[in-house]
Amino acid sequence: MRIGSKEIGPGHPPYVIAEIGVNHDGEVERALMLTDAAADAGADAVKLQLFETDRLMSKAAKLAAYQKNAGETDPLAMLRRLELSIDDMAKVVHRAHELGIHAIVTVFSVELVEVAERLEWDAYKSASPDIINRPLLEAMADTGKPLIVSTGASELGEVTRAAGWLEGIRDRLAFLQCVSSYPAPVGAFGGIVAISEATNLPVGYSDHLEDLDAAVYLPSWGCCLFEKHLTYDRNAAGPDHAASLEPEGFNNYTKFVQIGTGWGIQFPLDTKVPHLQREEFEKERTDLNFNRDELVGKLEKTVLDCERDVREVSRQSLVSTRALRAGDVLTREMLTIKRPGTGTPPFMLDELIGRTLARDVEMDVPIVREDVE
Repeated sequence: MRIGSKEIGPGHPPYVIAEIGVNHDGEVERALMLTDAAADAGADAVKLQLFETDRLMSKAAKLAAYQKNAGETDPLAMLRRLELSIDDMAKVVHRAHELGIHAIVTVFSVELVEVAERLEWDAYKSASPDIINRPLLEAMADTGKPLIVSTGASELGEVTRAAGWLEGIRDRLAFLQCVSSYPAPVGAFGGIVAISEATNLPVGYSDHLEDLDAAVYLPSWGCCLFEKHLTYDRNAAGPDHAASLEPEGFNNYTKFVQIGTGWGIQFPLDTKVPHLQREEFEKERTDLNFNRDELVGKLEKTVLDCERDVREVSRQSLVSTRALRAGDVLTREMLTIKRPGTGTPPFMLDELIGRTLARDVEMDVPIVREDVE
């Protein structure tokens, strides 16, 4: 896989993505500041999130537990506060390119892919909940740009199914192992191996761990892309700040990744690397049994208990665009794709069109099995 001029995969330098996400708090100046910090820290790319709250959230949407823990009380109010317009994103893309790094975007709605295409993104990335959102995955694939697919809160079968949908773009496709928990527990590196063996594609890790230690060991399991949230203040109000790194920490993260992969190691001997001196670390790194059980866990990709809440709240379903009556025959115009994931999954869109409703359905609610004859 290649993004711009950078080859991504075994035998190539690590590719580090600074996930700004919504840590700009809806302010473009803060997004620009974080872009500067990402470049200073040695990141290869910054990533933004393009969404429109009313297009993403149905009236059945709920907060995830980690969002409630961060002090949020209303899912729609939270997202409206964190939206960044496409015009503001244009400034971030320009700044990133001025600094010599890439700009990547996660698009959350099919209709917004066309909007995103107004800007010169270097790649697209799907959010973990959209591993089942075939229309969105295919829309991003159709742009001709590289696509990175995140896999948090999913089973291996869901990953391979998505890989099948995207078979035609294998030369510009990669996956990210992810644990959709904020912060995430250690013990799921084995998912990197499982996805790699099942897809034979480049695999990375979307890192929500609290500590930096993991970055050093990830390359041992075939990881070649590294995504970490970047913030200006881990104590700031908002859903993602606490699970992010401040600029100094992100700078250390990129260095740990370089050490783990053996690329660009320029550390003085007294530099501390996960509680080890440089010589001690180099010795320990050759021992594949070092913390293996804790870090790797089982060589499988599966949904962890800590992810089940996010899986239900953040996935999307087929949702009614208007009030519908029993006997109506479903058309594309009657359906959209929104959170939460409690209804018919998006990949069943074509199967649902042409079916007859068995009962009345309110506007802006997920379509469930019992609604359809």
